Amino acid sequence: MSAVDDFGDLPCQDFVEMVTDYLEGTLTPELRARVEVHLADCDYCVDYLAQIRQTIQSLSQLDEEPVAPTTRERLMGEFRNWKRSLGSAPAF
Repeated sequence: MSAVDDFGDLPCQDFVEMVTDYLEGTLTPELRARVEVHLADCDYCVDYLAQIRQTIQSLSQLDEEPVAPTTRERLMGEFRNWKRSLGSAPAF
C-alpha cells in the first residue's frame, strides 16, 4: 500500500492536513471517528502521528528565547505572503 491509499473514507493526505486539529481535539466527533477508523488500518499515518507527537514533545523541552520585534514582523510578513500564495497555487 502507498501513502496515498484510502482507509475507510479518509485519504492519507486528508489525515496529514488535519493532524494538528486531531491532536488538539478540535475535530467534530464525526470527523474524529473517520480519523480513528483510518488510523486503525493505516500504519503510515500511525507512524506519522507518532512522529508529530515526538516532535511536539521534543520542542516543548526547548527554552523559549525572545525574538526581536523587527525579526518577528519580518517572519510574520513572510508567513502571510506564503499563505496568500497558497490560494493561487495549482491543485494537484
